[in-house]
Amino acid sequence: MNKHKSLSGGSLIERATEIYDFSAALRGRAAPAVEVPEDEPLPSPEAEMAQPAPAAFEAPETGYRAPDWTGLVQPIDRIALVEGGYLLPDGPVSAMSEEFRLLKRDLLATLAETGRGNRVLICSAHSGEGKSFCAINLALSLAAEKEREILLVDADFGKPGIPEALGLTAGPGLMDALADPAIAIEDCVLRTDILSLAVLPAGQRSNNDTEYLASARTEMLFNRLTEGRPDRIILFDSPPLLAASPAAVLASHAAVALLVVRADSTTEGALRDAASLLKGGPQVKLLLNGVRFSTGGRRFGSYYAKGNAD
Repeated sequence: MNKHKSLSGGSLIERATEIYDFSAALRGRAAPAVEVPEDEPLPSPEAEMAQPAPAAFEAPETGYRAPDWTGLVQPIDRIALVEGGYLLPDGPVSAMSEEFRLLKRDLLATLAETGRGNRVLICSAHSGEGKSFCAINLALSLAAEKEREILLVDADFGKPGIPEALGLTAGPGLMDALADPAIAIEDCVLRTDILSLAVLPAGQRSNNDTEYLASARTEMLFNRLTEGRPDRIILFDSPPLLAASPAAVLASHAAVALLVVRADSTTEGALRDAASLLKGGPQVKLLLNGVRFSTGGRRFGSYYAKGNAD
């Protein structure tokens, strides 16, 4: 187990990278050098150009715009949010709400730089490290942004819990739309009384979750949710990386992966194993959960509570 001291500076992402060194786990081995016999001619540029290009997915028609959500609006249970320790929409400023504000600013800047779309995977090495807690709070914080639409996807097919945590009634979800082409994925989206926040349930669990996620239909459905909507961000609450294979496959569809590590709990070995499963996929950032702040550190909530005109 890691021994961490109380931290005072930097965002939760910056402090996580101070504690954990996981860069090596994300670096793949270099390809071995290939020796070409001297008497073997090198291919000409013309021959290389004549090689057929790899097949690409069929692009949506020009001008296509992902449809609006049209389902019934369900109210989010504010009491359940308070009891679960989550951020409260339009609630008072607190230390936690400010931490998630810093997190989303960093995330939005990263998404703008990657050029790989607005899909974010929230994952962890093992269960119990707070990935779902962070996913819900990040979604609530992002939903406060102006001119943004947030879709929180419950992709933990083995133990789905996002709709229940928010007090929503789940119906068909992602896995149903993947398994049945007759189901339109946008019809599975649950609208909430927070106009900029919607939820996509996990759906019926199958014995082929990984295979469905690895199919070409998955990318097609995700494109249907976001095409022509640069303001729409998708957050995936994934299964634990070291407990279920769908997580690594789902990562291949994301632009950024937030790897949640719990202070004084997540081990270096588990972190390296989890990070290695994300190698070659999305840009990976560590998100520190369960951290203690030093007495000289940031105290956002106390500043706003005083109501000073500083």
